[in-house]
Amino acid sequence: MNTYLSPKKQRFVDFVESFTANYNRPPTFVEIMDGLDINSLGTINWYVKELEKVGVLKRMNGFNGKRSLSVLERHMDNALPLLGLIAAGYPLEVFENTESVEVPSSFVHPDNYVLKVNGASMQDDGILDGDLVIIKKTETANNGDTVVAYVNDEATLKEYHRTNKIIELHPKNAEFDIIKISKNDDFRIGGIVLGVIRKY
Repeated sequence: MNTYLSPKKQRFVDFVESFTANYNRPPTFVEIMDGLDINSLGTINWYVKELEKVGVLKRMNGFNGKRSLSVLERHMDNALPLLGLIAAGYPLEVFENTESVEVPSSFVHPDNYVLKVNGASMQDDGILDGDLVIIKKTETANNGDTVVAYVNDEATLKEYHRTNKIIELHPKNAEFDIIKISKNDDFRIGGIVLGVIRKY
């Protein structure tokens, strides 16, 4: 099961899992309040109800009969699909056999995926050849966002700029030219970069 949780909900579940592993029993509500520095029992109840709705936690009678929680299953594999290879000015190479890449839990979402970078056009922005970029699937972007852009069916990773209906895609390497989108070009945004993973 690959359920997306906000960072705060993920922290809540992680605490319950960690406590259960360390003490061989689930924590009580009071122990969760102490462990996460939450002052309100009502806040604990809210988290529990929300996490019960998505089938992550279950309320149960715990230690000494006090209310406690159980994590129903490993709800997240902390992985995103690696869909292909993206380069400057070449078609996006889609991998036939989709791999999975471990990512921080805060990036796990059904709309997110990973691409491998081929080329140095974004190196001054800290995105190097061979890096993995975490992409959020979207068709819109703000000025300054690093985007996956499709220009006449060719995919590229560039910084997005739009002024007075003029769209430009800026590389972060002086050796590469700015791509100016004309009204005759078939242009669309495929996603924005959320993060970079570098394997050493």
